[in-house]
Amino acid sequence: MCGIAGLIDFSKSTNSEQLCQLAQRMGHAQRSRGPDGAGQWADPKSGIGLDHRRLAIIDLTEEGIQPMISSSGRFVIVFNGEIYNYRTLREQLEKADSFQGWRGHSDTEVMLEAIEQWGLEKGLKSFSGMFAIALWDREKRKLFLARDRMGEKPLYYSKQENTFLFGSELKALMTYDGFNKKVDRNSLSSYLRYHYVPAPYTIFENVHVLMPGTWISVSHDGIISKPKEYWSLLDCAHEAENKIFTAPDADIIDTLEDLLLNVIEREMIADVPLGAFLSGGIDSSLIVSLMQQCALSPVKTFTIGFDDKAYNEAKDAKLVAQHIGTEHTELYVSPKDALDIIPSIAKIWDQPFSDASQIPTLLVSRMTREHVTVALSGDGGDELFAGYNRHFRGCSLWKKLEYIPVSLRSIMAEAILQISPESLNELFAMLEPIIPEKLRMRLPGQKLHKLANVMDADSASDYYTALTSNWLNPETTVMSGREIVSPFQNYSMQPSTKNLTAWMQFMDAATYLPDDILTKVDRAAMAVSLETRAPFLDHEIVEFSQRLPMHLRMQSGQSKYALRKILYKYVPKNLIERPKMGFGIPIDNWLRVPLRGWAENLLSPERLADDGYFNGRTVRKAWQEHLSGEKDNHYRIWNILVFQSWMDEWDVS
Repeated sequence: MCGIAGLIDFSKSTNSEQLCQLAQRMGHAQRSRGPDGAGQWADPKSGIGLDHRRLAIIDLTEEGIQPMISSSGRFVIVFNGEIYNYRTLREQLEKADSFQGWRGHSDTEVMLEAIEQWGLEKGLKSFSGMFAIALWDREKRKLFLARDRMGEKPLYYSKQENTFLFGSELKALMTYDGFNKKVDRNSLSSYLRYHYVPAPYTIFENVHVLMPGTWISVSHDGIISKPKEYWSLLDCAHEAENKIFTAPDADIIDTLEDLLLNVIEREMIADVPLGAFLSGGIDSSLIVSLMQQCALSPVKTFTIGFDDKAYNEAKDAKLVAQHIGTEHTELYVSPKDALDIIPSIAKIWDQPFSDASQIPTLLVSRMTREHVTVALSGDGGDELFAGYNRHFRGCSLWKKLEYIPVSLRSIMAEAILQISPESLNELFAMLEPIIPEKLRMRLPGQKLHKLANVMDADSASDYYTALTSNWLNPETTVMSGREIVSPFQNYSMQPSTKNLTAWMQFMDAATYLPDDILTKVDRAAMAVSLETRAPFLDHEIVEFSQRLPMHLRMQSGQSKYALRKILYKYVPKNLIERPKMGFGIPIDNWLRVPLRGWAENLLSPERLADDGYFNGRTVRKAWQEHLSGEKDNHYRIWNILVFQSWMDEWDVS
């Protein structure tokens, strides 16, 4: 795990020392991604300069240092990530007649040799892992950028004036003296809807993020190719539609367990201390249970807790850890601990990103890094195995709603919105003894208000969009902004399945997972120099999940049925069966009390008018509704606050 950055000066007017200095400055901006070393390489004849920041995980010797040159001298690489099957590939590559021997035992050297022997595209298809790669071909004088299949590792790029820039984070590109920090108001509109900017767009005009499973080329004379796919989740979904498993359920579940064990054993390879996040939920509990099956000693597990019971998973995680027998570490954090994180958000997530669970994610990453350098997580389990409420309750609700006239649904929604979330929470608390356990939920008032906001949807796709939105009509909030069209809003980029749950799963895995979940985890972990690995995102697991029959995803009102059946072999059902909590913090209440002064400054009518990005009347109305408790607008307000503080941090006007 590392940070990569570089540039091509198409004018060829920069000497080797200057190119190295420019690349070094880019790398220094993201130095927390690689505190164990730094290296540069340049070729002034082609105008190329590369920088690598090293977080040493495999092959801690000098033989693992990057930028690394291939054995033939043709290719130079900087690489961020891990290739988990590198040992298997190493054995295959050794059989070639042209093989000249190894210098070390790093996965980087194996990648170079694979590309040397098999070519770029075949090499990419052979890699199992997470990666962002910058490969310079000295023979063709061409740069290749590639990103892993599911988008675990980020890679940004842009042509600024007569220079091409790329980096693991936007902050690396922003070090360029001529970088144009012009906000794309269309991207800003989409950010308000989703609390992230959908790929391949960024908050800046003419700056892009490479899509998962794709690569581009950049020639020394300025020709930039269109992204090309070497793997596609859509193709995977299409192929799976005609190959749904028909074997007995027990056989399918056993095969999935064996596959997970193999992947986890592979992902536990490291030359540094390794552990895992443990929330006590299905995904992380299963990963840790299988890790313990592969380990020779107790797995190190980590969780954080809050005194607020509505947000605290630590007690559940501790019980799971005790049963599995892990070496468990927990840290209870105070509101002050979490609030102290807020000033650093804009710097760590260097474009607006307002998923408030970024705060506990950063806290647990910081605590984990005090003990280990690598942590496995359960990310991807919800998207691939149908774990979100919208996958089962949401789909079930839509089947009922679509038979009710939209006009009547609108009246019902308005009736719900007349009662404040707090009052609804109090009502449900009084009725809890008579509510069936499977129908109980955390923060019911907030969920009912969210339901009211989606009840008048005209179609299933509109319903999904509303479910995943913060601001339902962001174009009325952003001045002169029109929402960008994400590639996945094009029907040709969506699976043809008629099953709404399967369709939602695909959309979540293709958009929400890389642009929100993986972005959140990557920045939080890399800010403290912690490598995270997500076994569920191994492409073999992804491809297997697409072929699961629906009854092994959801059954008897339960999500992630296949994962549960495996987990119950290792952890008693009573330790797992509880309402899904998520990973959140009470931002709604904090905005009304401890953060109110900070928020008022950023949301003042004068500030909003001077900046000129938002309709001040709309924003102020939402803010006043939230303060009064009339509505829970904290998602919408947090969107605006994060953008405003981001502008201040990066001197954007």
